Amino acid sequence: MGEDKLMLPLGDVPVLLRTLWALEQCAGITEIVVVTREDLIVPVGQLCRDAGLVKVHKVVVGGESRTESVLAGVREADPAAELIAVHDAARPLITRDLLEKVLKTAEQYGAAAPAVPVKDTIKRAVNGVVESTPDRSELYAVQTPQVFEHGLLLGALEKALAEGAELTDDCSAVERLGMSVRLTAGSYENIKLTTPEDLAVAESILERRGAL
Repeated sequence: MGEDKLMLPLGDVPVLLRTLWALEQCAGITEIVVVTREDLIVPVGQLCRDAGLVKVHKVVVGGESRTESVLAGVREADPAAELIAVHDAARPLITRDLLEKVLKTAEQYGAAAPAVPVKDTIKRAVNGVVESTPDRSELYAVQTPQVFEHGLLLGALEKALAEGAELTDDCSAVERLGMSVRLTAGSYENIKLTTPEDLAVAESILERRGAL
């Protein structure tokens, strides 16, 4: 987007703050650790203080990869926490209902993530040539927060990092151990802000919710 999207205004509120508000209001979440770039440590910390976010206990520097960054956050979390939820700050439209469902499922099964059925037909292609068409009825777009038993996630991330595995989400780290991840109902409104067009969609959703 040409600049740090998490500090861009969504309505008149920074994207990151909207995300943190949603997490702060969930009773099942007792502590928030924000992982960010080194140059954003001070402004992010100030943003949290100005907003009066009492559950944000730490703001820490991430790593070179997603795995390193998530691991940095997990290592700073309360050792007594039974579950760890990993959420993309670029998903500011997360709802309390979705949060509570995935937390409850992870409490029961040890690993859970929200997902929605894929709407489009997916093609597997190599060098622009279609190789196969997976059965769409078996395909899901996985979202965050992804929630895991504390020790399971810590061990999975440490193993993935030690073995140089390139992961795009945290379920993959747990799956590498042969563990199952239970999917819960996600939401098509729980979008990840990636392009400027996504901001317009997010504002439309917030306006419909009466949250602008």
